[in-house]
Amino acid sequence: MNNIQLSVVHRLPQSYRWLSGFAGIKVEPIPLPGNDEDNNLIGLKLLSHEGEFARQVMHQLTDALEDIQVKAAIVEIDGEPCLFVHREDESATLCCLKNIGAAIAESVTALYPF
Repeated sequence: MNNIQLSVVHRLPQSYRWLSGFAGIKVEPIPLPGNDEDNNLIGLKLLSHEGEFARQVMHQLTDALEDIQVKAAIVEIDGEPCLFVHREDESATLCCLKNIGAAIAESVTALYPF
C-alpha cells in the first residue's frame, strides 16, 4: 500500500524563517513575509497521519521533492513533523506532492455565499 496516496497535506497558515543559528533544524513564525527569500518558508503538515507513521510519510515526501531538486526539511511543530520549503518553491512542491498522489487540503474562502 502506498502511504503517500493516503496522505492529506495542509499548508500551515503562518510564514516561517529559520531560527538564527539553526537553519534546517528549527523555525520560528514571522508576522509578515519579508524580502529575505532565502529565509522565507512555508510549512506543510499531514492531516491524515500522526506520530511515527507521519514521520515516515514526511521522509517519503522529502525524497520526492529531492528528486525535483527542491530542498525541504522536516521540523517538529507542536509535537508533529512538518515539512518546510522555501516560499519560492511552494508551487513546485504542491505540484510534486499532487503528482505522487498526496491530497492537498486547501483553505476554503467563501467568494460566493451559499
